[in-house]
Amino acid sequence: MQPILLILAAGVGSRYGGLKQVDGMGPGGEAILEYSVYDAIRAGFGKVVFVIRKDIEAAFREKVGARIEKRIPTVYAFQEMDTALGALSAPRQREKPWGTGHAVLAAAPYLDAPFATINADDFYGADAFRALGHFLQRDCRPERYGMVAYRLANTLSENGAVSRGVCAVNAHGLLTGVVERTQIQRFPEGIAYTDGDGARHPLGEHTPVSMNLWGFHHAILPEAERQFHDFVQENRENLRAEFYIPTVVNHLIQAGKIQLQALPCDSQWYGVTYPEDKATVQAALRAMTNAGQYPQPLW
Repeated sequence: MQPILLILAAGVGSRYGGLKQVDGMGPGGEAILEYSVYDAIRAGFGKVVFVIRKDIEAAFREKVGARIEKRIPTVYAFQEMDTALGALSAPRQREKPWGTGHAVLAAAPYLDAPFATINADDFYGADAFRALGHFLQRDCRPERYGMVAYRLANTLSENGAVSRGVCAVNAHGLLTGVVERTQIQRFPEGIAYTDGDGARHPLGEHTPVSMNLWGFHHAILPEAERQFHDFVQENRENLRAEFYIPTVVNHLIQAGKIQLQALPCDSQWYGVTYPEDKATVQAALRAMTNAGQYPQPLW
């Protein structure tokens, strides 16, 4: 069975200052996510599911969806405030949906095979999709999942701090936990994250981090839904609380219900956290195209 590519594209992009999911980055004006779809098709993926918001649907379909729909079966799911809440209700004061774990649940009706999740605004590289595509088609099971682990030094922005899922991996290459760290950046003395009190905590160049490139069996969905409902009930008064994918993963690992294989990746990550990142991404995609790694035009 061919795996599914789930693209999380409902984010607001407040730091970037625009709809970066569809912003032209490639030599022909292609969005970053189009390169991910291109690499996924080459890696054997058979369907794309986009998670978007209703208010960006028209622009999204026009700028990128129309091109991708001609290349691979494509469906759209919508992440709104009340998506997947069931009998629960969203707090009236809440202004945005509940995070990446919630986005996965928004797509649940279309996830009937092992699937990979990615961020729409991250460039992952062909090697990452080959590794995860192979895992999903050969090794993925209801109790065995995977993720692509990048080297932290390959995932930083020159223009400000970033958030990363810092991973703990045992001697067998299995993930034992992941902690979301914010305010990570390179300082003269090395890479560190800054906590709420302003203290800096060093992180090694080769620290494995998650860039939200996960590989799941679709058996995870009922468990994720149960966790999400518990999360909403516990965080009704916290209007900024978000239900992240690592929240689900950590719970399952600690409960002994799954093993999660960390697939090492030496590729360089590119992304557009800040407006100033755009020039860097454009230059990288142009160089890869000139080197023959991608055709021009892409499609």
